[in-house]
Amino acid sequence: MTGLSQRSWTKTMNHKIIVIWAGLAGMMQACSPGQDQTTTTPSGSNSSTISMASRTPAPTTAKVFFISPAKGKIVSSPIFVQFGLEGLEVAPAGTYEPGTGHHHLLVDTQPPMMDKAVPADANHIHFGKGQTETTVELSPGPHTLQLLVGDGNHVPHQPPIMSEVISITVE
Repeated sequence: MTGLSQRSWTKTMNHKIIVIWAGLAGMMQACSPGQDQTTTTPSGSNSSTISMASRTPAPTTAKVFFISPAKGKIVSSPIFVQFGLEGLEVAPAGTYEPGTGHHHLLVDTQPPMMDKAVPADANHIHFGKGQTETTVELSPGPHTLQLLVGDGNHVPHQPPIMSEVISITVE
């Protein structure tokens, strides 16, 4: 403790611990359930959210899929999208009960990192209120859609519960 008394050293360490806890609290607040979208227009945005949460185990029977639109469908914008889920209960973000999760719609993008919260941007649409359908504005041309289920912290389950990627064409 060169140059510091025991009391001064303890006070300094306590201050550092408080600062670290305050930083962690800020990060946790940033990862809490945020804005939910039910209508969106994907752009090229690339923001992301980081989660400190560990991955939630997925029930072996869990399956997510599209009720509509159908794979390969030619559609007009806005597109009505309806999600199906089996083997898991839909629950709002912030719910940490086993066997629960909520939907994320991936539009024209690859799946995100599986050990972090799903990014919140125009290509990763969150349904943290437990929604099971939405309307999406898409430009004319080909598009891909995929569903990914996240836990209460928006982190994909282990193993991930993802739908197949479907391709649609907007006229």
